[in-house]
Amino acid sequence: MTEYFLQAFIYLSAAVIAVPLAQRLGLGSVLGYLIAGLVIGPIIGLVGSETSTIQHFAEFGVVMMLFLVGLELEPKMLWSMRHRLIGMGGLQVGLSVGGVMAIAMLFDIQWSIALTIGLIFSLSSTAIVLQTFNEKGLIKTPAGRNAFSVLLFQDIAVIPMLALIPLLALPELVAVTQTAVSEAAAHHEELSLVAELSSGVYAIVLVLSIAFVIFGGHYLTRPIFKFVADSGVREISTAAALLLVIGIAALMSLVEVSPALGTFLAGVVLANSEFKHELEANIAPFKGLLLGLFFITVGAGIDFDILWQYLGPILAITFGVMFLKALVLFILSFIFRITGSDRWLFTLSLAQAGEFGFVLLSFSQQNDVLPIHIAQPLSIVVALSMFLTPGLFIFYEKFIVPKYEKNSNEREQDTVDEQGVVIIAGIGRFGQIVNRLLLSNGVKTVVLDRQASQVDTLRKIKTKAFYGDATRPDLLETAGVANAAAFVIAIDDQQSSIELVKYLKHKYPQLKVISRAFDRGHGHLLREAGADFVESETFHSALKVGAASMRAMGFSDELVSQQKLTYQRVEKEAADALYKEWLKRPEGERYGNDFISLFMLYEERMKQAIEADTEAYNSRNFAKEAPCDSSDDCQNPSQKPSQSLV
Repeated sequence: MTEYFLQAFIYLSAAVIAVPLAQRLGLGSVLGYLIAGLVIGPIIGLVGSETSTIQHFAEFGVVMMLFLVGLELEPKMLWSMRHRLIGMGGLQVGLSVGGVMAIAMLFDIQWSIALTIGLIFSLSSTAIVLQTFNEKGLIKTPAGRNAFSVLLFQDIAVIPMLALIPLLALPELVAVTQTAVSEAAAHHEELSLVAELSSGVYAIVLVLSIAFVIFGGHYLTRPIFKFVADSGVREISTAAALLLVIGIAALMSLVEVSPALGTFLAGVVLANSEFKHELEANIAPFKGLLLGLFFITVGAGIDFDILWQYLGPILAITFGVMFLKALVLFILSFIFRITGSDRWLFTLSLAQAGEFGFVLLSFSQQNDVLPIHIAQPLSIVVALSMFLTPGLFIFYEKFIVPKYEKNSNEREQDTVDEQGVVIIAGIGRFGQIVNRLLLSNGVKTVVLDRQASQVDTLRKIKTKAFYGDATRPDLLETAGVANAAAFVIAIDDQQSSIELVKYLKHKYPQLKVISRAFDRGHGHLLREAGADFVESETFHSALKVGAASMRAMGFSDELVSQQKLTYQRVEKEAADALYKEWLKRPEGERYGNDFISLFMLYEERMKQAIEADTEAYNSRNFAKEAPCDSSDDCQNPSQKPSQSLV
């Protein structure tokens, strides 16, 4: 027992130290886990032979991840992506297998071994790719959706691969591994429901198992989860979620189907369930920990003795495989019209081998398809390619994305052939709302933005905008700034917005300059620069959400409306007072203790004003009640606070 505690402590310590450091350095959590495993495994030697056993357990994190992915996909959505799923995924697997097999046979490797190696390397890492996409918010990009289609097809393709590999067995390996095969076969028979079945009967059992998952997910889970939810015991809800995932994974394993595919299918069936979000909340922590553990075992499982022994061939095969897969994916990006930086993200994200490669490697050895002297170096290639994948994502972020943004914004600026009563600098979410309101009231506007992609997007929805830098005087002249009535500043660069206000008020003092502020400090700087009107971008939305929250708690519309007005009044007084105090102080001391004390004073004044509104409302509310006949029925308004919620 002590040994297990120590191993758990080592793995958790490595993760707790390495992952936050990797995140802080911009490397991502996956690379942090891999580095942690590399340190505690091959480098320091704190973990050893138990790594492969733990890896099999940790692979369940991939199963949970695919269940959660399935929960996000409604059946209609899955059906809509069938062409890319089959077409793109099928071509990727087929071309990758064919390319790897052809190259292997050039080196006089037997065709059956070459085919097996091609099958192993055709798969990519679902765990690393989806985890990284989710972390970086890329899963809903065109590249993310297409990559997911390929990964899903690969997971499905594992089933026929597992059926094909035993047919490729080498007779000369049978005698050498007879004992191991016997033990594996005995274990297989004990844990399989279909080992002795004919192919026809097996097909029927397979169809019935999948039908049970679909039927049970749609009809049986709802009453079960409702029964569990009615108990009100949180841990039982978590246990029920785990029971569902583990049960489906066990069923799929017993009929020799990928557990990941089975749980993904169950997730899709439950995508419209009212228990969807509860399932996600219960499963997500286990998924995260197990995936992290899986990545650690990949790093810890790299055998440096074999790596140094075959260093040249391993590196050559690793980079060769990644280049070949990237080439296939790059070609597919043209066929399926993936453009721009998405093409490179799609290409780089799937260029590695995957966790199912370890499964196929082990399965190939058990079935006398791959000799051990080939399988061992190949396992290092799989692990090394996975280890390099986070670096490809970093390369994409640091070099590919800036290059495309730069190329997009380096095109010649538009010729502004219109003049407007109001000029709007910046057409993001904030600027779009301002522009719509003005146009709806017949006010002529000229919109400028220095993000070419944003301008192009707006033109697709019939919103006219010009690509150009609003801080350039010549561009402002052609936009008619000299005759404009107002200038709205909604650009993201805070310093540029301040400089633009200074220029406009100096050059065109009659022009009304209206600017968005990111926070109170930015607002003070804009006011100091001469802006006529400054508004925080979050003030009114936050005030509306606060009011909606009060109404949800049962407060009356009258009281909520009154307190909104009070909050706005006191906030304006506070903003003016704080700005005057801010102006008095030297630049380096503008947020000293006196300023903070004044801020706290107005916070207390806000609280008092809100309380006064509540008391006044309660007094009016009780005054409207019918007079009572007995003193017992007449109570002090302060004794009936619930009336303030009427």
